[in-house]
Amino acid sequence: MKFLKTFNNSAALAMNDQGQEEIVLGKDVGKGDPIDESKIERRFVTKDEVDQVKRFNPKTMEVTDKIIQLVEPLLQVKFNDFQYLALADHIDFAATRVKDHIDIDPANNNWEVKNLYPKEYVVAKKVVMLINQNMQIELPESESIFMTYHLVNAKSDVAQVQETVQITNLINGIIDIIQLQYSMQLDTSSFNYSRFISHLRILLVRFLRNKHKDEAPLDPAMLGFMKIKYSRAYETAERIATYLQAKMNWTLDTDDKFYLVLHIWRVTSRQEN
Repeated sequence: MKFLKTFNNSAALAMNDQGQEEIVLGKDVGKGDPIDESKIERRFVTKDEVDQVKRFNPKTMEVTDKIIQLVEPLLQVKFNDFQYLALADHIDFAATRVKDHIDIDPANNNWEVKNLYPKEYVVAKKVVMLINQNMQIELPESESIFMTYHLVNAKSDVAQVQETVQITNLINGIIDIIQLQYSMQLDTSSFNYSRFISHLRILLVRFLRNKHKDEAPLDPAMLGFMKIKYSRAYETAERIATYLQAKMNWTLDTDDKFYLVLHIWRVTSRQEN
């Protein structure tokens, strides 16, 4: 492998034995010839990936490495190559936006992100501080929201950042429906709220990825029982079903509604007492 250019001590542009350019990452690979291939931890080989990294600010890859080292042990996650490059691209573009005085408002999702992903949000704020210190810029407060999406995305090897944003918006709409129906603010610090949010994430991801449930369906009579015993929660679940049908063209089945009723009752009942 021929060394072509250094980005920093841990990132270099190289040419492989087939005459193709690669971006290689790893300890000391950017120090020049010869490149110790045993130290290469990541490779970006497609033309789009290589061209993308070439356009980055020289500090971008270095800062991305520091962020990965900070985040992975704190959140017990592992960034794959795609997530790494997506994060680096986001950081590079964010730095450009700051220099051009452009602040993108993340659809006013500040409150929702803080409460849906509290651990990731706290770490995201640390990440923003790290970027500011290393790149000598001042990212806006909204950047913590965007960074949270990337950290949530790192917890899955399939989910995309756009999917996370979409799920956040849908959960926000569902919570609004419940709070309007019950004329109350849900306790976002409660265990039942956390359980409910987890249930909603699983439900929405299943629909987004068009996955089918493996378990046997419940007895339909169970939903009828819930309709009588928890009539208000049932009515709210029907409103949520209508919302998802109108918004995403998704149809909740009997099982979906049963569990939704159960979670709505649990997340609201103690706060009403």
